[in-house]
Amino acid sequence: MEAKVALGGTEDTVARTERELGEERQRLADAERRGRLAAEIQDRETVEVAQRFVAKHRARVGVLEHKLAALREELALAQRELADMQAQLVRAERDRPVTEAERSAERAWRDLAAAGGARPATDVRDELLQSELDRAAREAAADRQLQELKRKLKRQ
Repeated sequence: MEAKVALGGTEDTVARTERELGEERQRLADAERRGRLAAEIQDRETVEVAQRFVAKHRARVGVLEHKLAALREELALAQRELADMQAQLVRAERDRPVTEAERSAERAWRDLAAAGGARPATDVRDELLQSELDRAAREAAADRQLQELKRKLKRQ
């Protein structure tokens, strides 16, 4: 459970960083556009300010890109570790040692099968009989509904 929670936290951090990166890229584009506009009107002071902002935002974009790459690697690692833990859990559950009572019951079923008996969960005849009973019950229910509908129609 802790691994799933941690994975969710990492996914949230990746999403937040992606949003921050998008916003920072927009700020960079805005600063570059302002610098071009200032250059067109030959406002050297505004061009210099815009260049400082472009440099600042470009550096921030670089940092966020590196951060996002590292977070994605961390997320992939966490996903692999979680999948591995889940596979181990499945194997452990499947391979868990049975209790003495379960071993004893299994021996009794094997002895019964060796003597010609059938285990209820694996008896094909039992399943066929149950299927026939279920079908007969469904047919009887359908007949009752049909009779009820006929009675209603006669009244109308």
